Amino acid sequence: MYINGDWTDLRDGGFEVINPADGTILDRVPDGNRAVAKQAIAAAAEAFRSWSQTTPYERAAILAKAHALMLERKEELARTMTMEQGKPLRAARSEVQYGADFLSWFAEEAKRIYGETIPSARADQRFIVSHQAVGVVAAVTPWNYPVSMITRKVGPALAAGCTVVLKPAEATPLSAVKVFQCLIDAGLPPGVINLVTALDPAPIGAEFVSNSSVRKLTFTGSTAVGKMLAGQAAANMKRVSCELGGHAPFLVFEDADAVHAAKGAQMVKFLNTGQACISPNRMLVQKKLVSPFIEIMVDRVKKLKAGSGLEEGVAVGPLVNAAAIEKVDRQVKDAVAKGATLHCGGHRLIEDDLASGFFYAPTVLSGVTEDMLIYREETFGPVAAIIEFEDEERALEMANDTNYGLAAYIYTRDIGRAFRVFEGLNFGIIGINDINPTSAAAPFGGMNDSGLGREGSREGIMEYLETKLGGISI
Repeated sequence: MYINGDWTDLRDGGFEVINPADGTILDRVPDGNRAVAKQAIAAAAEAFRSWSQTTPYERAAILAKAHALMLERKEELARTMTMEQGKPLRAARSEVQYGADFLSWFAEEAKRIYGETIPSARADQRFIVSHQAVGVVAAVTPWNYPVSMITRKVGPALAAGCTVVLKPAEATPLSAVKVFQCLIDAGLPPGVINLVTALDPAPIGAEFVSNSSVRKLTFTGSTAVGKMLAGQAAANMKRVSCELGGHAPFLVFEDADAVHAAKGAQMVKFLNTGQACISPNRMLVQKKLVSPFIEIMVDRVKKLKAGSGLEEGVAVGPLVNAAAIEKVDRQVKDAVAKGATLHCGGHRLIEDDLASGFFYAPTVLSGVTEDMLIYREETFGPVAAIIEFEDEERALEMANDTNYGLAAYIYTRDIGRAFRVFEGLNFGIIGINDINPTSAAAPFGGMNDSGLGREGSREGIMEYLETKLGGISI
C-alpha cells in the first residue's frame, strides 16, 4: 500500500498473489481494511488543497514524465502483468503502451480545460463558465487490464487537479504497484495518489461510497457490483462513472469478406483469452456466409497455442481462477446439451505443464440459440458462439436483444448498410470492419447495464470536473 507518500511493509501480514498459469505464489501484499481506506482518503483530501491549485502546465509535466517512465519500464511492467494476470507477453507490452498513452493524452488535455462566456438577455449582465476539479476520487480497477485501467482513470483525474485513492483488483496488485512507482518517480507530491490493496474489496468499497470527502467514484468491473456501488454512491450524492460488463454482438453480413471477417473475429474473441469486456459474445453470421466463416474460424482457432504468457508463440493464456473455468465450462456444456455443435475445444486443458494452471481450450460453437446460457450471459473466456441470421432487420433485432450495451462489431462492404446498422445498434462502441475501435483519444463507455460515463478523449476529463457559473452585473 502507498498512503500519503509512504509504502506500507508486511509487518502486519498480507495476502498472496498467485500466478494463474502455474499456481505459484509470486509475492505477498498488504491486506488493507476500511480504516486504512479512511486514512488514504484523508491523505487525499489534505493533498487536494495544494494539488488542485497547481497549474495545468505543472500537472501536465508530471504526467508526461510518468508516460516516459512507463515506456522506459515497459518490459518490467509487461512481465509483471503476464505473471500475475496471465496474458501473453506480447499483449502485455501492448497494454503498457496503451496505458501510457492515457498519461500522454491527458497531459495535453490538462491544458485544455476551457471555460466560456454566455450572452445575457440583460445589457448589464455577463455570464462566465469555468470548470474545476471535483475533489477526491475513489477508483476501483479490474484484473483483466491491470495497467491501462489504472491510467485511464488516474490520468484524467490528476490532469483535472483531483487527488486519488485507488483500490486495484485483488488478483493483480503488483501491476498497480509498478504503475504507481512510475507516477511517484515522476514527481507527484505525497497524498496526491494513494494505493490500498485488500483481499476483501467490500469494506474498501463501503468506505468509498460513504465517506463525505470522496466526491467521485470511478469503477470498472461487473455489472452487479457496479450497480450496487453506484446506488450507494448516489445516495450520498457522489459523482459516478462505471464501465461494466458487456455482451458484444459481432455481425457478419453476406457481402463481407469471409476470410477478413473470420480473422478479425478470432483475433478479438481470443484477445486476453476472451477476458475483455469488449470481447464478442455472439457472432451473428448471415446464412450465406455461415459455412465458410465457421470453416475459417475453426481452422484458425485450432492453431492457437495455450500456455504461460512468458512462452514464445503462446496466444491463449490462463483464465483468472477456477471459478472462471467453471463458468466457461458450464456455458459450453449447456449449449451442447441444448443442440449446439462443438467444432473444437470444449474442455479444460490439463496436459503436462498446463495441469497446475487455469487453462481452457479455445472453443468454437455453432447453432447457438436463445435458450442457451451463452446467448445471455457474458462468457469472459475463450469460446466463440456462432449464430445464424436471415436478414439485416433480424440481425439488428438479435444484436440488441440484451441488457448490455458496451461494444459491437459490423463486417460489411456495403457503406449504406454499415451506417444503418451503426445507427441501429444500441451500443456505445462500434467497430466497422475494425476490431480495435479504442484509443486514448476516443471515448470509451457503454449504455444500459454496461455503465455510465466515458473514459478517454476530451469527454474523459470532464468526468472529473465540476461546472461553475458566474453571473456578473456590470
